[in-house]
Amino acid sequence: MGKRVRTLTGHPDRQNPFASQVPAFPFNFDRPSDLADSLRGVVTLYNTYWIRFSYGQLTFDRAVENTKVLIKAAEEAGVQRFVHLSITSASPDSSLPYFRGKGLVEKAITESRLSYAIIRPTVIFGAESILINNIAWLLKWFPIFIIPGSGDYRLQPVFVEDVAEIAVSAAHKDDNMVIDAVGPEIYTFDELVKLLADKTHSKAWLIHIRPQLALFFSRLVGYVVKDVVLTRDEVEGLLAGLLVSEEPVMGKTLLRDWLEENAGIVGSQYLSELKQHYR
Repeated sequence: MGKRVRTLTGHPDRQNPFASQVPAFPFNFDRPSDLADSLRGVVTLYNTYWIRFSYGQLTFDRAVENTKVLIKAAEEAGVQRFVHLSITSASPDSSLPYFRGKGLVEKAITESRLSYAIIRPTVIFGAESILINNIAWLLKWFPIFIIPGSGDYRLQPVFVEDVAEIAVSAAHKDDNMVIDAVGPEIYTFDELVKLLADKTHSKAWLIHIRPQLALFFSRLVGYVVKDVVLTRDEVEGLLAGLLVSEEPVMGKTLLRDWLEENAGIVGSQYLSELKQHYR
C-alpha cells in the first residue's frame, strides 16, 4: 500500500529480518517520553503486545499497566488510530487472568482519547501459531495425546493473514469499533485434534482425563521442552466456550485447507513461547 512501517519490540537487539525497511524501537515502558518519541508521526498503531502467561516479574497486571503506558504515549504522540488485537470473550470481570487482563486493556482503550478499533480473534493459526503447531508436534512425537475433559468443547480458529486483513481494513475506518475476528469453521477440540492427527499421519493414542490432571501432565512435558505447554486459563477458556463467537464470520481461510497445503511444516518442530518472547 506504499505505507512506511516501524515496529516496537521487547527484543530490539535481535536481528531485524526487514533491516532498514522496518526500523525497530524498544517498548520503553519505563521511559514513557522515549516511547512517545518513537511514535511521533505514526498515523496508525497496531498493538499486539500481550503475554500468554505470567513469568518472573512480568505478570498480567504488569502487562495491563504497560499497555496503559503505551496508550498514553500514543495520545501524546498524536497517533490517529489505535488498532488493538484482543481476544473473544475478553472482560474485566472474567475470573481468568488472561481474559480479565485483555478486558481491562479494552476498557483503557475505550476510555482514552484515541480513535480505536478492537479486533477480537479466537485461536489464530498460521506458520508460527504456537497452539496448533505444538498440538501437531505432540501428536507426531508422543505415543499418547491427552485431551482435557470430554473434548466436546468448541473453538473457532482463524487464519493469521485473515486477522491481519481485518485489522488493516478497520484501520481505514473512522468510527470506533469492537469486532470479533473468527474463521468459517467451528470444531470440537476432539475434532481439531483428530484433524491434526490425520494431516500429520499421527498414530498417537488419544485419551481423555480430568482437566487438572491434564495440566499436571502438560507440566511434565514442559520440563522436557523447557517451556509452558498449557496454562490453566487456556484449559478453562476452552471448557467455557470462550473461543467461539456468535458474530458474523469475517475470516475466509479454512483450517482444513491450510493444513493440507502446509502438512510438511506443521508440527515439524516445537515452538517455544519462552524462547520467542521471554528470553
